[in-house]
Amino acid sequence: MSIRILPPEVASQIAAGEVVERPASVVKELLENALDAGAKSVSVEIAAAGRSLVRVADDGAGIPADELALAIERHATSKLASSEDLFHITTLGFRGEALASIGSVSRLTISSRTAQDPAGRRLRVEGGLIGKLEKIGAPVGTVVSVEDLFYNVPARLKFLKQDATERRAVDALLTRYALAYPLVRFKLSEGNSLSLHTAGDGDRRAILAALYGVDVARQMLEVIADEEGFSLTGFISPTALTRSNRREITFFVNGRWVQDTPLSSAVVQAYHTLLMVGRYPIAALFIKVPPEEVDVNVHPAKTEVRFRSPDKAFSFVQRATRRALLAYAPVPQLAPQNLWGSPTQPRQIDPTWSLAHEEERSAFSGQLSEDNRQTTDDGHPSTVNGQQSTVDSPPSAFPHIPLLRLIGQIGATYLVAEGPDGLYLIDQHAAHERVLFEKLMAQHAQKSIPSQTLLTPTVVHLPPASNRLLEEQLPVLQHFGFQIEPFGQNSYQVRALPVLFASSDPAAALRALVEDFEEDETPLQNELEAKIAGRVCKRLAVKAGQVLSPEEQRALLADLEVCASPRTCPHGRPTMIHLSVDMLERQFGRKGAR
Repeated sequence: MSIRILPPEVASQIAAGEVVERPASVVKELLENALDAGAKSVSVEIAAAGRSLVRVADDGAGIPADELALAIERHATSKLASSEDLFHITTLGFRGEALASIGSVSRLTISSRTAQDPAGRRLRVEGGLIGKLEKIGAPVGTVVSVEDLFYNVPARLKFLKQDATERRAVDALLTRYALAYPLVRFKLSEGNSLSLHTAGDGDRRAILAALYGVDVARQMLEVIADEEGFSLTGFISPTALTRSNRREITFFVNGRWVQDTPLSSAVVQAYHTLLMVGRYPIAALFIKVPPEEVDVNVHPAKTEVRFRSPDKAFSFVQRATRRALLAYAPVPQLAPQNLWGSPTQPRQIDPTWSLAHEEERSAFSGQLSEDNRQTTDDGHPSTVNGQQSTVDSPPSAFPHIPLLRLIGQIGATYLVAEGPDGLYLIDQHAAHERVLFEKLMAQHAQKSIPSQTLLTPTVVHLPPASNRLLEEQLPVLQHFGFQIEPFGQNSYQVRALPVLFASSDPAAALRALVEDFEEDETPLQNELEAKIAGRVCKRLAVKAGQVLSPEEQRALLADLEVCASPRTCPHGRPTMIHLSVDMLERQFGRKGAR
């Protein structure tokens, strides 16, 4: 095949693929242009999750009339003059590719006016073809409308995700920039729905309250540190406020949002030994370094940076975060007598647990003897109480567990029990999770999930991205016995909970529904109802470190014994470890060599 030069329109679309990945990419590029122009107010409007419209309006300096046509040409920029400038970049944009790339894969209209121009100018670009410059009346600033994104590249259009996912990406982007630029007023809307509106008064904690709610904002710990030209400000969460992934660890370097794995690891390392495995903090941190100490020209979307001294940056962030964490929330020194909790005041957990289940235990014991633990031909359980297990047990000839005799609790985390075939160590959190899950799914299958109205409705404020996710799940939640109603911008009112969770914290239950548990949900990912049930049960089950009374321990064992899949929690983790009598005898040398 002979070598040829690509047509300009093909080259433009290839370049656009590096810059414009989705509607959120368009918003990011236009937003950064507005901030570079000194805007104090930025309004973003989208339609159809940004597929049909993205409009960004700002009150910045504007583009001079005689430069508007040049602004949409490739590699046209006012921010660089020579190659040396690449190592002293102080602006968010610098390549001069954004408008040209966006215009090559959409129908773009740009209107702008400077304070010196008596009138504004408007220019249209369709699929890379530039139209005629028009004179219009306009306020000082710039408005860019991007319509029908990827209309001329249908293959790219097919790769966009569902509208809800694309909306969440835009929401998350505006949320981050609102925190990074508290002196700028941000507004995000889709039709008549307003997702974000900040005051621009410089109060970052007020923005945290608007995004996460007053309770979360009040708990966040402020970080302020300076060291050898490096400056760090922002907020981190206390050890009691965590998430199941790193997605809410946000970094801005010299005003630029970056996704930097080493920096995120530095924050996680600062919490070492203070957080449970699999839990991560919330953080919004803003680093300022001399421009020559960081290279921002290492990624097409400018979302990655390279520090001249990466070890220095890592250590600085880790030390500053750890110092702030310990200053505001010192590690408690527990007296030995308090480590196990007070025996005279056992923690009260779900009151709906039965304290005996003696009739069920007797019936179940007889059933085990009669039909060999109710297994099918391949050794797996069929049904329990007429209900099919939602998550399969591990392959085993005996998927059920025998009746157990409670011995006690270890470390306020594990139950020790004796069975006819050996010793059982039970993880109380995983076991309770399985019990709650099977009860809830059994009620779901019978379409009879009772709910209990709260005496005082609880108002919960969610970030914009979580708000979008919850909107999609409201019909399913209503079936599960939740009564949740919109209550203002990004807020919901919880009026009733399923009776099974009536004694639980309504806010914790609601947040569990929208928190991403990532790989933990693999066994449930194809069943929306099971996923929702699994999320709630995981959050509301008793936790490791909670002291249970002997009655509560026995009730948990009794409930676990009648579960269809007692050996795993709904997310696939084991609920117990079995040490057989034979294995114990071998370990103690009673049956020859180990």
